[in-house]
Amino acid sequence: MLTPEDLRLIDRLHGGLPLSDRPFAELAAELGCSEYTLIERVHGWLTAGVLTRFGPLFQIERAGGRFVLAAVAVPEDRFDAVAAIVNALPEVAHNYRREHALNMWFVVAAETPAAADAAIARIEAETGLPVLAFPKEREFFVELRLPLVDAAAALETEEADDAA
Repeated sequence: MLTPEDLRLIDRLHGGLPLSDRPFAELAAELGCSEYTLIERVHGWLTAGVLTRFGPLFQIERAGGRFVLAAVAVPEDRFDAVAAIVNALPEVAHNYRREHALNMWFVVAAETPAAADAAIARIEAETGLPVLAFPKEREFFVELRLPLVDAAAALETEEADDAA
């Protein structure tokens, strides 16, 4: 379970890292912990699956790569198995379950258009399901941020109530 401190730290990380030779050291100083502690916590969250990805976002097409939004109609009894196959690919950045005939949506991010196509072909071959691919045509910046600091405060209140 995440602590209120974990939620505050994840919230701060979501805001970006300093652009420097040692961004974790700078951030650790800001947060009042050690660089090692900060790196170990992020690593622990990745290992536990609390975070599925931690890293920068790039306009990959400027470097010759490709982003593709993809969708699959997965039979309900196979959903978890197909999700495991899709999530095992390093090219898959996000995977979302939807309540729709196309119930699995994910993003493929690859260094080249050919690598993106190969990842999609591999998913089709390993799952036996057709993948609908929608390559990015235009960039939109949304910056969706989930307010984890509010969740941290609610969690602290809940913990205080449980202790009383």
